[in-house]
Amino acid sequence: MKYKAVIFDLDGTLVNSIKDIADAMNTVLEQKNYPTYNYATYKKFVGSGIKSLVIKALPEQNPKTQEVAACLEAMMQVYSKNCTHKTVPYDGVLEMLEVLKKKKVKVSILSNKEDSLTKQVANTLLPNYITPVLGLKEEALKKPNPTVALQICKNLEVAPEETIYIGDSDVDILVAKNANMLPVGVSWGFRAQEELLNSGAVHILQTPLDLLTILQ
Repeated sequence: MKYKAVIFDLDGTLVNSIKDIADAMNTVLEQKNYPTYNYATYKKFVGSGIKSLVIKALPEQNPKTQEVAACLEAMMQVYSKNCTHKTVPYDGVLEMLEVLKKKKVKVSILSNKEDSLTKQVANTLLPNYITPVLGLKEEALKKPNPTVALQICKNLEVAPEETIYIGDSDVDILVAKNANMLPVGVSWGFRAQEELLNSGAVHILQTPLDLLTILQ
């Protein structure tokens, strides 16, 4: 096969986590008597990490650094306790991962969700043969920065050109392009297919098992 490895985004790609993310952030907002948002709005907020989410959810256009830090800490505390209450793998994801295992395709996760939370969600809901599972450790290395994606290739001993990156947002498509990987979007995620195509997605999966046709 031309492609030997697949790197997945997590939220909106492998798992539907929007309810747990939204519920946690709304809890923080309610504690401060701030307006809350519905699930559809949170789909527009996610994709660039929890700090970015907090800034978008706060009512001031340019919230103060101190308030962002306090709300970020509160969000992390609430969400870490509830990050798998309503979060589930999308239909067909587990089946697809099993097929990839049988085909000996290397599988990894790279998310802009904070690293410990990424690992917590993946370890609870997804097969434990996905490795490495990496989330955000340094803001400067956030996707679409390709640094960590390229490190994954090095660790897996595959070339970027032999790797598919799959995600549900423009950030995912851009990190794939920046790393010289095949950029693939998903139709079931948090953003519209048009956004993915405009960002440069070469393929859009309509179901998880559609990935197998690309691997042939």
